[in-house]
Amino acid sequence: MTLEAIKWNKVNGKLEILDQTLLPATTCYIQVNGVKDGWHVINKMQVRGAPAIALVGSLSLAVEILQHPGYEHKMALRQAIKDNLDYLLTARPTAVNMKTAANELGDLAYSLSEDTCTLSEMIDRFIDKVSDMLELDIKDNKSIGDFGSNEILGNVPKESCVRVLTHCNTGSLATAGYGTALGVIRSLHKTGKLEQVYCTETRPYNQGARLTAYELVYEKIPATLICDDMVAAVMKTKQLSAVVVGADRIARNGDTANKIGTYQIAVLAKYHNIPFYVAAPLTTVDFQMPNGDKIIIEERSEREMTHINDKRIAAEGITCWNPAFDVTPANLITGIITNIGIFKPSELADIDVEKHTSQRA
Repeated sequence: MTLEAIKWNKVNGKLEILDQTLLPATTCYIQVNGVKDGWHVINKMQVRGAPAIALVGSLSLAVEILQHPGYEHKMALRQAIKDNLDYLLTARPTAVNMKTAANELGDLAYSLSEDTCTLSEMIDRFIDKVSDMLELDIKDNKSIGDFGSNEILGNVPKESCVRVLTHCNTGSLATAGYGTALGVIRSLHKTGKLEQVYCTETRPYNQGARLTAYELVYEKIPATLICDDMVAAVMKTKQLSAVVVGADRIARNGDTANKIGTYQIAVLAKYHNIPFYVAAPLTTVDFQMPNGDKIIIEERSEREMTHINDKRIAAEGITCWNPAFDVTPANLITGIITNIGIFKPSELADIDVEKHTSQRA
């Protein structure tokens, strides 16, 4: 059974999320009763991962609409949707998926408000759209997994097993289910050709040690945890077949923002001639951003660096710099694995986004 990070019941408008700040020691679900709760669990990283952020943000809006009725007319509902989406966008600025979802839901609210449907029908159709996002995310992730698995296996001798390295957490805990980069690993595991996964601890928040390791053990996938500063040694000695990571925002030219530490792994992969792949749904590509220079990088509390479990590990008085993400240049990326196929970074700009968006609808 796959880990379930998001529990949604459309009938009663109940939304619960797995509190990932407590894993792996404690499994506890938090009820999200509206947009303010949604903003809080995203900002506090109780839910994290670009796809999951978009899903929980959108679902928290659905809860807000269902549990706090009283809209006088469709225009009032449309304005409330816009205001709440704008608010949710401030929770964490780097990941683009919430922005993509906000644009899509804002456009839907506008079209429904101009339609002949009643207020009640507008609510129903809006909630249906948000609910469908969960199922669609899992479908997209499985496509990413299969495309990535076939690509990696296609680059090694037919009878060979593969070893891959991944960074941060990109599995069921970061999505509606299955995962992006971890989805590729899951698909590789299904083929019986996956010999070993190396996952980094991902300091300072330890998503790899706490979450990815937890998922890999849960799924019984052969895996080894390494410290972040062991990547070069692993690449030199363990004969890796590929590196596969996720993404929080991909610029049109292929520059990719992902968890801090990704950039240096890409540099090391280039030096060791190891293919470096980014796995993400097409919704993670920001086609309005020409390159990675303009991506806003979230900076988080120094406490994440100076403390572990409320115990200080750093010297008092030291200053800290704690960017949550870095940007990997496109020229270090072998391919970008999406739900519609694998692309070289230079090929992203030529994708017909409207065509594929309409096919997903």
